[in-house]
Amino acid sequence: MIPAQEIVLRLVLGALIGGIIGFEREVHGRAAGFRTQLIVCVAAVLIMIVSENYYFYIKAIDPTLRIDPARIAAGAIIGIGFLGGGVIIKGGSTVRGITTAASIWIVSAIGLAIGAGLYLAAVATSAITVVALVTLRRV
Repeated sequence: MIPAQEIVLRLVLGALIGGIIGFEREVHGRAAGFRTQLIVCVAAVLIMIVSENYYFYIKAIDPTLRIDPARIAAGAIIGIGFLGGGVIIKGGSTVRGITTAASIWIVSAIGLAIGAGLYLAAVATSAITVVALVTLRRV
């Protein structure tokens, strides 16, 4: 089981990172801004925490059971893909919202990493994402 203070740390870090990425989207007036990115990241953190705790819970009940805790996370990524698809808008020959959809997807992956305790991977990915969103503009 994950200690309570570790759970809180993971959730707060997810809110912080999701909020930072969401702030960038909000400043640029994108559909999925601060609140959306923050909520998606925290939800992904929680999904991974539940997945990890579920694994330990089942193993405590019956150590002979074979379960795959990654299935919950895999399902979450698929579900987040549908959310991201909702911000993509096609108008005539232009398509808008691809970067926002990608940011929703990467924020969920970052949340899963935080939920799994992979802080270095999450922070490094967040830094790369923020740098890309801030410095690289549409050509």
